[in-house]
Amino acid sequence: MAALRMRPLGKTGLLVSELSLGTWGLAGDGYGKVEQADCERTLRRAIDMGFNLIDTADAYGGGRMEQLIGKLFANHPDLVVITKGGVDRTTDPARKNFTRDYLVAAAERSCKRLGIATIPVYLLHHPTPNTIAIGDAVRAMEDLKKAGTIAHWGVCAGDEDVARAAIDQGAEVIELAYNLLHPIDMHRLSGDIMVAGCGVLARSVLAYGMLAGAWSKDHEFPEGDHRADRWTKLELEHRIAQLDAIRYLVHGNVHTMRGAAVRFVLANHLVSSAVLGSRRVVQLEQLVRETGSGPRYLSDDDLRALPRALDTVGIAS
Repeated sequence: MAALRMRPLGKTGLLVSELSLGTWGLAGDGYGKVEQADCERTLRRAIDMGFNLIDTADAYGGGRMEQLIGKLFANHPDLVVITKGGVDRTTDPARKNFTRDYLVAAAERSCKRLGIATIPVYLLHHPTPNTIAIGDAVRAMEDLKKAGTIAHWGVCAGDEDVARAAIDQGAEVIELAYNLLHPIDMHRLSGDIMVAGCGVLARSVLAYGMLAGAWSKDHEFPEGDHRADRWTKLELEHRIAQLDAIRYLVHGNVHTMRGAAVRFVLANHLVSSAVLGSRRVVQLEQLVRETGSGPRYLSDDDLRALPRALDTVGIAS
C-alpha cells in the first residue's frame, strides 16, 4: 500500500492524513457491539498504515473510546486527536448542553481520559445555529484556547446552516456529512470555506454503508443497528435504486463502489480528511487499498458527468 498523502487542516498549521478513522461505530454505539480486542486492532492498524488523525467524542461509549485512544496516544504523541463535547450524559435521556461551564468541564475531562494536556482540535457536537449565535459556546471555546486546554476549535455540523453559522463565528474546523448521495451542503458552503480557510472533515463518506453498493432492496439490519430506524423499507429501496446512476464510476483503476465513494470525497481539494468508520481491520485495509494513492482520484470526465447523473435520480449536487 502506498503511503497516505497529507493535507493541511485549514489554517490550524496541522498536517493530517487524507484518510482518518472515526470511532462512533468502533464504540459500539451505532452498529452493535464491537469486541474491545477488535477495536484495539483496528485503531492500531490505522496508525500503522499512516493514519495520523483519529476522530472521537466524549459521548462515544460514555467516554470509554477516549480512554482507549489515550492508551495509544502515549506511544504516538504526534497523533492528531479530534474529540467533541456538548452531549450531557448525566441525565436520562442524554441532552445537549453547550453552556460555558459544562463545556469547560467536559473538555478538561476529555484531556484526562486522553492523557494529554492539550486537545489538538475540539468540536462542538451537533449544536444548532441558534446555539452558536448566542455565543456562550463560542466564548467557552475561546476561553479553553486561552487556557491551553484545546489548541483549535470547530463544529461537528448536522447541516449547512449550522456549518455556516460556525464559520461566521470563527470556527477553525468543520465536520460535515459529504458523500455521493449528499454532496449539496458541502458544495453550497465551498465559498465560505475558501474565504475562511477552515479545515474540513468529511464524515459519512459511505452514507452509513449504502455506498458500498452491496445491499439488496430487501436488506435487513440487525438489532442494535441504527440503520434499522434510519430508513423505511421504501426509503431504503429508493436509495439503493439511486446507486445505478453512479455505478459508471467503477471502471479502470476504480474497482468498487466504496472505492469510488471515497475517491469522490478526496477529489474535492477543500476536504482535509475523509473520516472512515471502519469497525474491523479488513474493512479498513480494503478502503485504503481501493482509494489508491491519488491525486487523480476520479477522472475529469467522470466528475463532469456526475451532476447530471445525480440529477437524473433526484440528488441535488
